[in-house]
Parts: sequence; structure tokens; C-alpha cells
Amino acid sequence: MYQTLLTAFENGIFTITINRPDKLNALNKQLFTDLDAAVDEINITASIKAAIITGAGPKAFVAGADITEFNGLNKDEAMALAKRGQDVFFKIENSKKPIIAAVNGFALGGGCELAMACHFRLCSENAKFGQPEVNLGLIPGYGGTQRLTQLVGKGKSMELQMTAHLIDAAEALQLGLVNHVTTADSLLLRTGEILNVIMSKAPVAISKIIECVNIAVVSDSSFTNGKNGYDKEVLAFGDCFATDDMKEGTAAFLEKRKANFTGK
Repeated sequence: MYQTLLTAFENGIFTITINRPDKLNALNKQLFTDLDAAVDEINITASIKAAIITGAGPKAFVAGADITEFNGLNKDEAMALAKRGQDVFFKIENSKKPIIAAVNGFALGGGCELAMACHFRLCSENAKFGQPEVNLGLIPGYGGTQRLTQLVGKGKSMELQMTAHLIDAAEALQLGLVNHVTTADSLLLRTGEILNVIMSKAPVAISKIIECVNIAVVSDSSFTNGKNGYDKEVLAFGDCFATDDMKEGTAAFLEKRKANFTGK
């Protein structure tokens, strides 16, 4: 179904593997097309409860954009390229189902931007992160100037982008860019373990957490009708009260049993 992705589905988790290992999984136009469709598949398939994005091979998650596709682009074409990447990454960020990055090597340029678009990140001990676009006379174009700043703060984001310095897994953890560091062999297992915990919770509540947290990190804390993130939280809290899962969750708590959430 996909030219540049491998997919697998097991126990509610849909695993997407970026599969261009000969190019260190570099992002090209076809990969964006495939990734766009794969996120649609996640969102419309009821049996898919969560997803993992990782890279093929032992060296790279995604080592950046495919620079060969930059040759000959004019300003308007370059802007369209950046907009396309941003749109796909926004779709990941705003998915109602958790999408977690399992970073198994280099996550550079567009690869770092892809990882940051996921709801959170785990990485292997050999992972490297960076936004080295300045070495090409460019800046990040797929949301990196914004998401890196949100995750690590203004000063460190400025430094990393201006120097093109790469950081290792330990520094990524210290900065809050990743949540956990594992061995390469246990990366997908650990990511799956965390997702299994998340999938045991109420699906509507999980989707509302995603919505509200995403609003918290935008610069103007705005959403539809000009409301701010706190107002959105009030509405989302109320929406949860209208679900069967809220009734089941509170009943299970009072009855001292495990809740059986249905997503309704």
C-alpha cells in the first residue's frame, strides 16, 4: 500500500517504519504522501488505538530531507514544500490517537521535526538530534523553529539552530526533548509498554488531553472562537462528563475495580 513505509498492526498499536534505509530514511515527496495517508489510516481505523513512528535500519530514524529534491526550486516552490511538510506534521500532532516517535538513530533536520511532531519521544542510546539546516544556508521549514523552542526553551533552541550542533541521547533527555532513553533492542518494546498503559485509559479523555496540551504550547494560546487554553480545558472537561467512559471510570473507582473503557 505504501511505497516508502512499512506498517504492522498488533494489539491495537499501528507501527509505521520509515523505509528508505539506503538514504538514511530521508524525507522525500513520496514519503510525505505515504505518511499523510498512514496518519489518515490511524485516525479512521477503529481498531487502531495508538501508533509508533520509527525508522528502518540501525543508523537512522530520519536523517533529514532528501536534498536532491531541493535542486532548482524557486521561492514559491520552496514555500510550498515547507507548507506540505508542516501540514503532514500538524496532522500527526493533532491526531486524536497517541502517536509516539521511537527514535532509533539520527533524527536530523526534517527527521527531528517529524519526531517533535509526535506526541512524545523515546530514543535509543545511539540517537542523535539536530537542526543543521543553517549549514545549507537554510532554516528548519517543517515546524522546527517552533517545536524545538517549545520543547527546550528559547535560548537552547537558538543555539542549536544557529550552530547546527548535534546532541546525543543523554542531552536530549536532559533538555526534555525525549522522555526516555533505552537500548536499541528494547526501544520498540518500551514504547509499546507505555502505549499499552495509555490504551488502558479512556480514549476520549486521551484525545482531549492531546487537544488541550497542544493549545498550551502555541504562542497565543488560542483556538476556535478566540478562546484560550483554559476555556478549552473547561469545555473538554465537560465533554468528558457526557461520555459513558466517565460513568464507567467513576463507578469502577468507587467499586474498587478496573475500569472497562469503550471509547463512548
